Amino acid sequence: MTEFSNRWRDNGVRVVRGDQMDPNTPQTPGMTRAAAVTRASAGASKIWAGTVNIQPNAKTGPHHHGELESVIYVVRGEARMRWGERLEYTAVAKAGDFIYVPPFVPHQELNASPDEPLQCVLVRNDQEPTVVNLDIEAVEEPDEIYWVDPHHPRV
Repeated sequence: MTEFSNRWRDNGVRVVRGDQMDPNTPQTPGMTRAAAVTRASAGASKIWAGTVNIQPNAKTGPHHHGELESVIYVVRGEARMRWGERLEYTAVAKAGDFIYVPPFVPHQELNASPDEPLQCVLVRNDQEPTVVNLDIEAVEEPDEIYWVDPHHPRV
């Protein structure tokens, strides 16, 4: 082996097994987050990845993630996202869908299923585990928002 290939042996690909995920990450009431790809587990410096699980018919507390951008991939179930100053907007994402949450956006995840857990993969653009839990009085009836363009027709 060359010196070059030895470098990749110790500083290359990392596999973080499902039973090695770290639940010691900031939490929001109503969901369980577990960290997978972090500086400690994989040597990551610019991204964080983990899982989010929400029990049937449950919802999270309102929160935001400061300057972080978040991408949520719905693995199983149906997520109803609410966002806005009073959580006045809502949209639904199903298994196979991606959700993008911009910096500082107050939001809340709801499991729309009465009997199936909501399972998601979460990726953020930084190692800082920022979670700011909020005390928001939500509107009763949020406006349903549809992403409609030539590639995403309203269904």
